[in-house]
Amino acid sequence: MQRRKLEELSLMDDFLFNAMLTHPETGEKFTNKILKLLFNREFKNLKVSAQKVYAGMNTDLRGARLDVCIEGDCVSIEGDEIPSVYDVEPDQNNKAKDIAVFPRRSRFYHAIIDSRSLKSGEDFGKLKQVYVIFICNYDPFGYDRVLYTIKNRCLEEPEMEYDDGVETIVLYTKGTKGTISEELRQFLNYMENTDQNNAVNEDLKDIQKMVDVVKRDGEVSLQYMKSFEHDQLMYEEGRLAEIKNTEREKKRADMAQSRIKELEAELKKYREKPTA
Repeated sequence: MQRRKLEELSLMDDFLFNAMLTHPETGEKFTNKILKLLFNREFKNLKVSAQKVYAGMNTDLRGARLDVCIEGDCVSIEGDEIPSVYDVEPDQNNKAKDIAVFPRRSRFYHAIIDSRSLKSGEDFGKLKQVYVIFICNYDPFGYDRVLYTIKNRCLEEPEMEYDDGVETIVLYTKGTKGTISEELRQFLNYMENTDQNNAVNEDLKDIQKMVDVVKRDGEVSLQYMKSFEHDQLMYEEGRLAEIKNTEREKKRADMAQSRIKELEAELKKYREKPTA
């Protein structure tokens, strides 16, 4: 398992992205910058939870780890001010089996957030407006679009308004189809290629200064080393488990093959046995 240096990480890497969000000097400013670039507007009163882990309801149910969960501006629903939640997920997990279930993964993230949004007895009108935002360096749908905006709708009446407060936004860093602002396109390139040369506008130059602060921080470097050691340990445990499983399967195969040979020998003896 090869380790990259902290200086080589881009904002598509979970560790650096979350370090930016949690660092005392950069967290709030970085959060505001990325939301402004994603939605082309200013945000106020943000509450950030980086790499928030939601456990399953019991040990048999799967939980989820959200990269950054942000509570921000409120929307007015029947006179009540309901906060919006923005879950931002830089995603380089481009294995075919994971891409195939991408929509269900998005559904699960929405469900996890919703399940924590209401207290017992609260009205459904209190459910938060939830945006799950994936920034991908691969195209999960194959249409070469830079932006996919996904909402629920009625198939029989596609023009019917159906606002359930759920929206999934998928940004493909290399997408060529679709219209987005030049600033957002530059940001997507910068997410994947995080360095001074790609900080081509004022917002990105500000972000690059924050990146430099985080990458030079000794505490962050220590955390990175620890996270790598943890990942390496998990990798080794997985590798050893796979080896043991392979050995187990080989043993079963050998036993089966041996039994087949025994049966074939018995059958041969039976066929060669002289008849009366």
